Formats: sequence, C-alpha cells, structure tokens
Amino acid sequence: MLTGFRARLRETEPLLGTFLKIPSTQPAEILGQLGFDFAVIDEEHAPLNPETTDAIVLACRAHGMAGLVRVRATSEILRVLDSGADGVLVPHVTDARVAREAVARARYAAARGFSPSTRAGAFGTLGMAQHLAQQDARCAVVAMIEDAEAIGTIEEIVAVEGLDAIFIGRADLAVSMGDNLRGSDLEAAVNRVLAAAVAVGLPVMILAANSVELTHLRAHGATSFLTGSDQGFLLASAAQARASFLPRPDS
Repeated sequence: MLTGFRARLRETEPLLGTFLKIPSTQPAEILGQLGFDFAVIDEEHAPLNPETTDAIVLACRAHGMAGLVRVRATSEILRVLDSGADGVLVPHVTDARVAREAVARARYAAARGFSPSTRAGAFGTLGMAQHLAQQDARCAVVAMIEDAEAIGTIEEIVAVEGLDAIFIGRADLAVSMGDNLRGSDLEAAVNRVLAAAVAVGLPVMILAANSVELTHLRAHGATSFLTGSDQGFLLASAAQARASFLPRPDS
C-alpha cells in the first residue's frame, strides 16, 4: 500500500507545490505554514549542497509539507532519500531505460543501497523489515519529460512499473524542440504526453501560472501543479513593494 505523498499523487484533489532555490530553510518553513502541499528542492538549478538540502528536507517535514528533490543525476537519489525526502524529480528522462534506472535506485526491492542509520531509517530505531517497507511505500519517483527525444518514447516511459508520475517541463521541451518550433508543435507534444499518461492512469505534474491555467490543465489530465519558486515570490513581492513606494529612477 502506498503512503504519504506517493499515495496523495493518486488522489483526485489537485496538489499545489513550488520550487525551492534559495539555500535556506526559511522559505520552506514559510510555504509550509501557508499550506503548500509540496515543494521541489532544486539541486539541478540552484546553489544547494548536500548539507543545505538535508536541512531544507527537515524544514519541510517539520511543517507538514512534502519535500521532493530535483536531483542532478540518478546517482543522487540514494543520498536525498536517506535524508528523508518524500521523493525525487528526475531530469531528462528520455526513454524507458532511464525511467527504470530511477525507479530501481529509489526502491530497496530493486537497487537502493541500505543504511538504517539515516533520517529515513529513524536513525537506526526501526527494524530492517519496517524500514524497507516504509521507504518503498512512501518514496515517489517523478520523471521529467523535457526533451524532444522523450516524445517519441513516451508510451514506453509511462508504462515503466513503479513510476509514480511524470512532470512535463514545457519550457525545456520548447528549447529542446529547436528554433523552428511553432506553438502548435509544443501543444501537440504536451497533449501527446498527457494522453499517454492518462491512458495508463499515471499522474501528471506540470507548471501552472495561475488558477485559470490550472483549471485548463486539470481538465486535460494534469493532477499536481507547481507554481513559481521562492525566488520568484520574493522578486514579485519586492517589485510590487518598491513600485508602491517610489518609482524607479530609470522608469
């Protein structure tokens, strides 16, 4: 039986999350208090070292917000799950082989290395059988579909056993599709990914700019949504505050 965030991915109610890029625990604490369902700690595109990620994972846990980590490579999956992350977001999943590797590295039943003395193992206070079962039930694996190459193999990717969701990275996908990309090409690619996931009952995670877009994407099969980031929230709020007091000298 699936538990925790991994189980919540399968529920019908939408989940809302954001990216964490600032190397501090406080954004996670604030967002958790505000009721965000989950956050993605972004090791791929932010200056986060293992110690910082470990602390942010703990902050997420303390405030009841699921903490996933966008790893740089599948070799990082063991470390972040040992820190107690609720799951991983795996970039550049271009085919079923990469998806299977990610799943295997996250499951004790497959290829995950065992250590009971981690936060995930309650620092050695759990029995081996309990620890193995709990981790395999709760740790989610989300594959990022962000490369043009992945579109041609999407049916095989979504069929990988043990994969919990896909994340459609529309901006990266647009870049990958090249300079001659038309808007209709990107829309067709996204729709193919959505249709493939929906056909096998696999949850879909995607960025949404606002509630209107969220409603539209949900109608097409998306179930979990990311919006903005801690950096973006700070920028938008600070820009609004600055403008409300004094105009910029160069404006």
